[in-house]
Amino acid sequence: MIDTFELLEYTKEAKGIAFDTCHKIYILMDDEQMNLMKEYEYDPLISSEDMDAEEMANTVLSWYKESCGLKFIQAVSTTTNPNDGYVDVVAQFEDNENYWDEDGEDDDEEEED
Repeated sequence: MIDTFELLEYTKEAKGIAFDTCHKIYILMDDEQMNLMKEYEYDPLISSEDMDAEEMANTVLSWYKESCGLKFIQAVSTTTNPNDGYVDVVAQFEDNENYWDEDGEDDDEEEED
């Protein structure tokens, strides 16, 4: 289960959030990461100037629920070693059982007759 308190703790300090509309969800902890996501043309890319911490946390949760089975949420900060800047908030495959069944279908979608 996603720890919404932990998620909110990250978004309180974040400069923004980004989503690739498939499975990569990032909480961007500094301006350099915001600029990188602009360069990578992430859309949606939402700044902390446009949303407060609670709105960003709720948006991240809604993106997560929409995402494909490979989904994850990472907080990312700029460091001297770029690989050290990633922190799993929700690791890949960690919480999939709450949204996906064994055949990879979204459990929230209604079945067609």
